[in-house]
Amino acid sequence: MAGMPRIVVQPPSPDGGRRVRVDGNILGVAYGLSDLLEFLRRAGADVDSIDLEETELITWRGGGPDVW
Repeated sequence: MAGMPRIVVQPPSPDGGRRVRVDGNILGVAYGLSDLLEFLRRAGADVDSIDLEETELITWRGGGPDVW
């Protein structure tokens, strides 16, 4: 996936949402994996081929894909 933007998922906020940044730009707040996958799709990622736990595209802060 050369040329794909870097994605950072921030730690959960008190309401459970996690801010999602792509190349430093805030895309929004994800409240679950479906929101995150939609952000990834909008960023041009092939979401069907991404393993959320293993991909190097995503930097998880404050917990991985199972923490909301």
